[in-house]
Amino acid sequence: MPDDARVLDSLQLVGAVVESITVTLADAGIPAAADEARDLVAAVVGESRFWPRFHASEALERNVVERAFAAAARRSTGMPFAYAVGRAAFRHLTLFVNERVLIPRQETEVLIDLVLERRKTGVCADVGTGSGAIALALAAEGDFERIVATDVAVDAIEIARRNADLLKSQLRAPVEFRSGDLLAPLAGEQLDVLVSNPPYIAYDEAEELPFSVRDWEPGHALFSGGSGLDASRRIIGDAPGILSHGGVLALEVDSRRALQVAELVASNGHFSGIEVCQDLVGRDRFVLATRT
Repeated sequence: MPDDARVLDSLQLVGAVVESITVTLADAGIPAAADEARDLVAAVVGESRFWPRFHASEALERNVVERAFAAAARRSTGMPFAYAVGRAAFRHLTLFVNERVLIPRQETEVLIDLVLERRKTGVCADVGTGSGAIALALAAEGDFERIVATDVAVDAIEIARRNADLLKSQLRAPVEFRSGDLLAPLAGEQLDVLVSNPPYIAYDEAEELPFSVRDWEPGHALFSGGSGLDASRRIIGDAPGILSHGGVLALEVDSRRALQVAELVASNGHFSGIEVCQDLVGRDRFVLATRT
């Protein structure tokens, strides 16, 4: 029997796999390696993060062990955890992700609540959908007639479609995916909600980003010109043409520029009820307004 096969056969118990992966991650300098190892095995198995602790003596199938070791090897290179395991949690959903899309953030979950508090029916669009997180969460939790999700990256649209297919039993509204730049794919639509988490980082701020973001996540979804406002400015400028009267505009923004985005919305002249809302840690993170 080859050496690697003997190793796999000897590590089929959950606890033993966690211990082996802990060593691998610790050797790579990953902080809290034991916790990450448990989380990694849980993610590969598709269970909650506490599952490995209470099933340490349970046997794992060989293919699961192989996938766990492969994920650990990827994580050891510095690859973000979500990319290494190929999945990320968002609201009540579990999404497939890889380096072609941003990793959904917990703070963005607040945007879903803010939108649904204002409008949960009609036609909705998610601009810059990435993995499909926002569009699919709204389709699962709202009562929308339909949702259109757009992204400039064809690769991202493919991943979002894959997630929609995986989650179809949880979706209450149909989601249509279109490729194109910002609002261009929405020409001719009349929307009741326009939501977006657009790129909002300035080019010269790249060095301030964590290594796990700057060197792994797709740049087109992070950076937006020299000011970080290019995408937001274009969305705000084009939104009145496709938002119905009383329609909701909801944007995630850089906390350092939230007031600037709110001023852009106000100066547009087609919006009222402009609000700057905070994320989970109290940072100005979202700008919402109503089409007058």
